[in-house]
Amino acid sequence: MASTAQDSTAPLRGPEKKDEEDMGEETEFSPFYGIDKGAVLQESRCFNDPTPDARRCQQVITKLLYLLNQGETFTKKEASEVFFASTKLFQNKDVNLRRMVYMCIKDICPSADEVIIVTSSLMKDMNSTTDLYRSNAVRVLCRIIDSQLLMQVERYLKQAIVDKSPVVAAAALVMAQQLLAANTEIVKRWVNEIQEAAQSKNHMVQFHAVALLHALRATDRLAISKLVSSLTKASVKSPLGQCLLVRYVAQVVADSQPGSGTEQRPFYDFLESCLRHKAEMVIFEAARAICNLKDVTSRELAPAITVLQLFLSSSKPVLRFAAVRTLNKVAMTHPLAVTNCNIDMESLIVDQNRSIATLAITTLLKTGSESSVEKLLKQIGGFMSDIADDFKIVVVEAIRSLCLKFPAKHRALMNFLSNVLREEGGFEYKKAIVNSILLLIQESGLSHLCEFIEDCEFTFLSSQILHVLGAEGPQTKEPSKYIRYIYNRIILENATVRAAAVSSLASFGAKVESLRPRVVLLLQRALLDNDDEVRDRATLLLKQLGGSAGGAGAVAPTLDIALSNMERMLSDYVAGPTDRPFDITVVPKSATETRRSKGGAGGGGGGGASAVPAPSASSAVKASTTEEYVELLKSVPALAHLGGDIFKSCEPVRLTEEDTEYAVFAVKHIFDSHIVFQFNCTNTIAEQADEFEEETVVPLDSMPLNAVGHTFTVLARPPNSWALGKMANILRFRVKEVDPSSGEVEEEGYEDEYQLEDLEVTPADYIKPVVVPNFRNSWEELNPESEKSDDYGLGHREGLQEAVEAVISILGMQPCEGTEAVPPNARSHTVLLAGIFVGNAEVLVRMSFGIDSASDVAMKLVVRADTDKIAEAVHSIIQNA
Repeated sequence: MASTAQDSTAPLRGPEKKDEEDMGEETEFSPFYGIDKGAVLQESRCFNDPTPDARRCQQVITKLLYLLNQGETFTKKEASEVFFASTKLFQNKDVNLRRMVYMCIKDICPSADEVIIVTSSLMKDMNSTTDLYRSNAVRVLCRIIDSQLLMQVERYLKQAIVDKSPVVAAAALVMAQQLLAANTEIVKRWVNEIQEAAQSKNHMVQFHAVALLHALRATDRLAISKLVSSLTKASVKSPLGQCLLVRYVAQVVADSQPGSGTEQRPFYDFLESCLRHKAEMVIFEAARAICNLKDVTSRELAPAITVLQLFLSSSKPVLRFAAVRTLNKVAMTHPLAVTNCNIDMESLIVDQNRSIATLAITTLLKTGSESSVEKLLKQIGGFMSDIADDFKIVVVEAIRSLCLKFPAKHRALMNFLSNVLREEGGFEYKKAIVNSILLLIQESGLSHLCEFIEDCEFTFLSSQILHVLGAEGPQTKEPSKYIRYIYNRIILENATVRAAAVSSLASFGAKVESLRPRVVLLLQRALLDNDDEVRDRATLLLKQLGGSAGGAGAVAPTLDIALSNMERMLSDYVAGPTDRPFDITVVPKSATETRRSKGGAGGGGGGGASAVPAPSASSAVKASTTEEYVELLKSVPALAHLGGDIFKSCEPVRLTEEDTEYAVFAVKHIFDSHIVFQFNCTNTIAEQADEFEEETVVPLDSMPLNAVGHTFTVLARPPNSWALGKMANILRFRVKEVDPSSGEVEEEGYEDEYQLEDLEVTPADYIKPVVVPNFRNSWEELNPESEKSDDYGLGHREGLQEAVEAVISILGMQPCEGTEAVPPNARSHTVLLAGIFVGNAEVLVRMSFGIDSASDVAMKLVVRADTDKIAEAVHSIIQNA
């Protein structure tokens, strides 16, 4: 095996060339060609020589490292032999060999019982006067020691972090960052030394120190905010460290709430000051951070756009590429802000770097005028074949947005898309073009798609286009011209495309009667196809075109009803005990909005009069919209005297247990001077019919099996006030037996009653959520003297998001400015809520949440309202929850 390897004493080089004739046939030669693991292990015995040859040992270690990096595995015995042999090389004074020994030990990763053998040598090197030995010893120790050994050498590592030598300090900081995942508590004890290293004058040391400080606080958003605040005030001279700081600032800004009105974002001044930094990388990082800010304004973008415009004329290609790429993204959301850079980007169209030229043209397409579109298309068409598919997709997306922006240029843009569709390209690129044409579909677009599927190699795209042809083709002026392209697919393509072509062809026969005989003739040939799916589709579609199996209308059926209504009606049908077939004609065609009920409780269905039952019992657990409640109450003559609109309809509350004889749900309707209790009652006992005594304002006359009826109770109260308390509820009724055979109800019956759960009226019932466009302005407009503040402990929670959702559901108010969503790993969060009390009294809430290490959540609740009484009522809701 040794014969297959090179001579270990020879330098690593390629074979000598024999003559000039063979020079053209020479291929690139690898110095590691033919290396065999067994031969290299045999050569590694040279480590045991009394006076080892340093150059030869270096070459053997190089081969060992090559084998390891190529995925070669060593057995435990082989690794141990190599490890013990390499440790003997510590006695050699050759500097280069010592560096190779460090790499060998680090990559072989000795077992725990072998580490102690080399630790003493490494510790000796850590106290060496040679900086190269000390830094490499730190790196190797990081890879091979465990937690127990780390505690023993912790003192030396802390000294290395603040070492005067930048090489040693940087190595120690990198090592600490790698140890952080498995030894977090130990590394946190080094924070003083790390902060001292962050003040180092060496750029690389400062860079690694800043990165490590952030890594130590990665899970605590508040700690990161404090770190960023301190670092922005300190002097971070390292350009790399400054770039890291800019990224951390951008993260803090993204996690914080954006300023409202003229209020400036936190740390925006720092980002703007970085635009004047002397290092180009810092300037670009700050400009990119500003451009990526959420809801960034044109005023905030202006300084960043100015800096990027200067980069466009730089002599460095990397700066030009970075600038034009960032401006391309900005142009998607703020095209007017990038317009000032158009002149500079026009000069980049002829840039030698095709990526820069492509991004420049696509940016100009987004920001340019209608008159410049055709000129830009000609320029970009010249080198579309020279750029990668990723940039081609960017161009296609820009063309798609232009088609929507400039309808007059639709033909030129569509021709461009059709031309590039015929060129070579990958699946994602072709898919982007097809999706663009489908979005801008016209007759010319269908023709381009027909030509494309003639030689399309992607089954998915062919099937998609055939479906579109079947849906749009019959509606064109000349539908017959598309049949040839579709039938070619039945003859030439695979089974999946053939099946799609059969369905598409049948659509023409169903929608265009003049073409039906020709389509039937073509489909009959598909009956002999060797694929089951194709034959089955052709058989069914021929039957339908012939008038059977639903007729031609069943080939491409249309559903003109709302799917949400269909789902609700089907759910009711399945839940009901009826044997009648489902009738789709009873499904409403317009969508009705429904509101979810909390905790599984439901309320009465809407729409019918109080004594008219709903279609089935399952609708008793469906909530209705406020509009439906209004219509229901208006239909009850006894409630006409209430007048006015309903201030709020509360969520339905179940007053009976599940699976009981009677199901009763209560809905509270709040008026200015009344409360109406709506009881939705369902009888679940067969062979019984119930009648109520007129003890309520609006009784229910009768309630057949599994039907839902409504009965109402009206309570008066002072206008614009709220009455609180629990209401005891008893269901009193007369039971009459029903003959199951004839359905006749007996004349006599007996009185009965059913105890229901208590129904509580709380202050939250009088609050209605309302959207506030500008919470800050609304907060300042309310009287500060009405402000009520208090602290509450919410106990143990899995996270802040759970606590936020619980409090919002209790108060029943509207979250503002997206504050109901808690960022991941957040330790604190502020939620803004808005609502109005009955009588149109405004109330705003600001809640500050915090969670400690034990997952206990605390909340500070601050309320402002039109009156002190309302603010106190909100606090009482939380206190009584």
